[in-house]
Amino acid sequence: MPTSKFSIVVCNWDAARSEARRIRELVFVHEQGVPLELEMDEQDPQCDHALAYAADGTAVGTGRLLPDGHIGRMAVLAHSRGQGVGALLLQALVQQARSRGHARARLNAQVHVLGFYRRFGFDVEGAEFMEAGIPHQAMQCELKRG
Repeated sequence: MPTSKFSIVVCNWDAARSEARRIRELVFVHEQGVPLELEMDEQDPQCDHALAYAADGTAVGTGRLLPDGHIGRMAVLAHSRGQGVGALLLQALVQQARSRGHARARLNAQVHVLGFYRRFGFDVEGAEFMEAGIPHQAMQCELKRG
């Protein structure tokens, strides 16, 4: 699972908007059928955004960290999945949450990727629920200092 060919940039919404929106629309709206009005929301300007770039400079993944420590909108383009991009994005967002002083990171994972988040120390909390017509599960991870 080589990851050296990708780099991560954490930035604000002004810097991330174009690429993050493009990736999220392709993954969530076109692939998964999430309505655009549910995918794009008013929280983006308040978030830190992570963008994953391939060696050629193309953005291939994104995710965001809300001010309260929730990680969300993790998306990787189909041709870049299985190459460690999601791991790099998640690690960058967890580190950003840690640097902001959050004691834990939280997220709502699509049920089919629970195993991915478990590998990074996230534990299930509460009952499964539906969001945008897709089964989700709340998860959290205690953040250790350092």
